[in-house]
Amino acid sequence: MAPPSQAELAAFAHELADAAGAAILPHFRTPLRVRNKARGVAFDPVTVADRAAERAMRRLVAARYPDHGVSGEEFGDSGGAHRYRWVIDPIDGTRAFITGSPLWGTLIGLTDGGRPLLGLMDQPFTGERFWSDRGRLRWRGPRREQRTLRTRACARIAQAVLTTTHPDLFAGAAAAAFAAVRARVRMARYGGDCYGYCLLAAGFADLVIECGLKPHDVVALIPIVESAGGVITTWDGASAATGGCVIAAGDRRVHREALALLRGGA
Repeated sequence: MAPPSQAELAAFAHELADAAGAAILPHFRTPLRVRNKARGVAFDPVTVADRAAERAMRRLVAARYPDHGVSGEEFGDSGGAHRYRWVIDPIDGTRAFITGSPLWGTLIGLTDGGRPLLGLMDQPFTGERFWSDRGRLRWRGPRREQRTLRTRACARIAQAVLTTTHPDLFAGAAAAAFAAVRARVRMARYGGDCYGYCLLAAGFADLVIECGLKPHDVVALIPIVESAGGVITTWDGASAATGGCVIAAGDRRVHREALALLRGGA
C-alpha cells in the first residue's frame, strides 16, 4: 500500500484538532479538579480535559492509521518503531488553562522516520489555528478567514522582541546564558507556551528561548516555525526534535547572535 500523501496527513491533523477541541472546550473556565503529576515540591498539573483530548486523538489515529505510532504527554508512547509517529500535547500550557488564560494550545506533530514532517497548533477558545502546509505557514482565524504567515526581519539582537514561558525554566548555567540574551534585547515578554512560537512565526516576536522541553512540547512547532521562514534548534545548534534547551528565531541573523550569547560568546 502506498504511503499517505502529505495532503491526506495534513487533513487528518485537522480532524485530530477538531476532536481535541471538542473534548477540551466544555472544561475551559469551569471549576476543575487539578492533579499534580510531579513529586515533591514541583507542580506539573493535569486535568480531565488534557486526558480526554489525548484519548480522543489516540482513538482516531488507531482507527485511521493503525500502523502509525503515537507519543503523547499524558499516555506516553504506543505503536513501536513505525515510520510515522504522531507527537501530541493535548493542552500545551495547562497552567494557563487552569487559570483561565487563553495562552494554551493543542499541539499535533507528525514525524517521518523521526524527522518532523508537519505541525499544527490549535487554540479552540479563540478559534485560531496555525499549521504547516506544503512549505508555508497557514493561519485560520475565528471567522474562518485564512492567510499565509511569515516571520519578520530582525538583523540585530538589540532590535529583537524575546519571549519565553517563564524565567523559572532556567537554572544554573542556563539561567546565566538566558540572562545574557535578555540583557541585549529590546523587550522581553513572559507567558505563552506554544502560543509564543506561533506569534514568532506570525511576525510579532523575534526570539523564543526555553529549557526543559520534551518532544511533545516542540515537535509540532518545528514545521510551524520553519515553514514561516524561521529557524529553531537546540542551544548547541542541533535538531530541536528531542527537546531540551531550545531557541527559535524569525531571522537567521538574530538566531546566530543569540546562539553565540547562549554559548558564552559576546
